[in-house]
Amino acid sequence: MLKLEILYQDDYLVVVNKPSGLLSVSFEGNRARTAQQILEDLMRKNGSFSAKHRPFAVHRLDRDTSGVMMFALGELSQQKIMDSWHTMVTERLYRAVAENPRDKRNVLAETGIIDDALAFNAYNIGYVPREDEQVETVPARTHYKIITRGETHTLFELSLDTGKKNQIRAHLANKGYPLAGDTHYRAKTNPFGRLALHARSLDFTHPFTSEPMHFEMPEPAEWEQFVMSARKKLRETKTEKNRTENKNRQPHKTQHLANEIKLGKKRLTRKDKAHMNFIEQGKMR
Repeated sequence: MLKLEILYQDDYLVVVNKPSGLLSVSFEGNRARTAQQILEDLMRKNGSFSAKHRPFAVHRLDRDTSGVMMFALGELSQQKIMDSWHTMVTERLYRAVAENPRDKRNVLAETGIIDDALAFNAYNIGYVPREDEQVETVPARTHYKIITRGETHTLFELSLDTGKKNQIRAHLANKGYPLAGDTHYRAKTNPFGRLALHARSLDFTHPFTSEPMHFEMPEPAEWEQFVMSARKKLRETKTEKNRTENKNRQPHKTQHLANEIKLGKKRLTRKDKAHMNFIEQGKMR
């Protein structure tokens, strides 16, 4: 069963750590449990739930994205937070593990900005359209920094100027870096059994008290360990391959020397001896 962890709660808002695989909020026709519903149950248990003091969504994380997110408590709080979201939120950081591009010419620099506009298909999945594709788009802007670059995967830190659906996933996939475990964007690997995207931190100015707030939940430690170990394994594989090649060459050298030695022990004929003095004959024996 997926568990939701409450990181902070007051009269106006609540901050939680959402696990991967859990919807943030419900949608029409959905029967699965959501973070919002689980939060309501937790508030009922601790006695803080009421008709006027219940969770309302102010932003979302994709179902398979884990990490820090906020809910407003009450409709008035929701309205104030949503109206001031772009000014009250000072930073949101994400971490992601992505597959490296097959074409080494497409390797990204250590830091940068991806600002490709996004379109949405019939299933409401965001993507970067081709230049000649006539579709409606929305602006999107993602800042990235490479934390660890491995031989097969890369660990990214990312922040958003715009919070469009699937923004990080679509932007990185279009650059040749599909997130590990992301079948929607044709990832080939799934080393963690889940989408490798995590909302690591949320910084904001409290909309009612003006107090600066910071909440952080690190991504699983195995993510960076995997990126680094893949690099180490590749080096070890190359080293072992070189050793094997050298070992395979060695018998040929030994055989070649043996042939030389064997050929060097040719017996002298009478004709040979007639043309050599006794010292030269001794050297040939």
